[in-house]
Amino acid sequence: MKISVIGTGYVGLVVGTCFAETGNDVICVDIDEKKILTLRKGKSPIYEPGLEELLKKNIHEKRLTFTTDIKHAIEEAEVIFLALPTPPSENGAADLKHVLEVSKVIGKFMNGYKVIVNKSTVPVGTADKVREAISHKTDMEFDVVSNPEFLKEGAAVNDFMKPDRIVVGSRSPRAIGTMQDLYGPFVRTGNPIIIMDERSSELTKYAANAFLATKISFMNEMANLCERVGADVDMIRKGIGTDARIGSQFLFAGTGYGGSCFPKDVSALEKTSDEYNYDFKILNAVQWVNKNQRILFAQKVIDYFHKRLTGKHIALWGLSFKPNTDDMREAPSVAIIKELLKHHARVRVHDPVANEESKKHLGTSVKYYENNYDALKGADALVVVTEWNEFRRPDFDKMKSLMRGHVIFDGRNIYNPQVLREKGFEYFGIGRGAVHDDN
Repeated sequence: MKISVIGTGYVGLVVGTCFAETGNDVICVDIDEKKILTLRKGKSPIYEPGLEELLKKNIHEKRLTFTTDIKHAIEEAEVIFLALPTPPSENGAADLKHVLEVSKVIGKFMNGYKVIVNKSTVPVGTADKVREAISHKTDMEFDVVSNPEFLKEGAAVNDFMKPDRIVVGSRSPRAIGTMQDLYGPFVRTGNPIIIMDERSSELTKYAANAFLATKISFMNEMANLCERVGADVDMIRKGIGTDARIGSQFLFAGTGYGGSCFPKDVSALEKTSDEYNYDFKILNAVQWVNKNQRILFAQKVIDYFHKRLTGKHIALWGLSFKPNTDDMREAPSVAIIKELLKHHARVRVHDPVANEESKKHLGTSVKYYENNYDALKGADALVVVTEWNEFRRPDFDKMKSLMRGHVIFDGRNIYNPQVLREKGFEYFGIGRGAVHDDN
């Protein structure tokens, strides 16, 4: 099948590359000439495990090409995916400017029947707006489909190649048939392609992310209560996660969620609710808890030093909002660092891949280290924010010899408190009012 993907951001690049991997001819389009030149060389502008290897392979086999010529991409394609940014506007609503502008261009260059697929995360009613924008420019037949993505950063290639479900929003039998053929290779093990109307599909993506964000905020609230009553949130997580009605995922207490999806989608869903005069109280609470959680964690450090951090060297491991990505959007580390800097701490940071990206958010306000142990030399405390695998089993004896102060603030509960205390460290986690040897 001939496919065009408009937008080579995180979603568009994964979508285009993975469709090429199953034998389709894919054209990826972007207005950024520098990015297109980089992609033609087989270099990925984002860090995502496994992506660059597939990128190079499919470019070499001439199934995947990159261009700034949107007219060519539209004319050549049977299916056109819109993978365009929908950033939050000042009031929290998703900005559809890019989606609607491209829709008009599609209408202008339409040369036959096309299936236009909204892959971007968009509010309810966007398919109707796209349909209207295209119709104003052409009399040719086309269909608009909602096909939300459910990709986890750090595991996006695997998520796309082995999806647990595919949601297709359309009432057109012709378009539905095309989408079923396109996704057939990805659901051979029996995972479902769920067909629904466009509006339900659009809302499904927001509902999924908002629900997962709610689980995270709920567990962080439980963690804060655990610290007051002397319970351990990790024990509670195990106790409730084995209940099939609840499930074990997204129950880890920490410094809150970040990234490009959860914060943006929760805000957009809240805005949609406002537009339809519905007070979505749970979403209000979810957002408040998440923003407050990172401040509470920073406050642990500030209180430990009796609000006197001037001249204190604080090492921080983990900058990206989650492991296996360099994405710094809404990363808890930024808010935590800014709180420490307000109290005149000297912050030294390390992340396995996000050091460069973090400079866009932190500039020269912190000192960057390529090696995690180097960041510890002379440090008065260590703050762990992102649970990269290489941080899970460090050499604690070496750490102790490098650090001036022997205290660790574990924002992801990756260490055993008892082991650290036996090694001579003071330990502060999230919601760990009781210590257990089996953490």
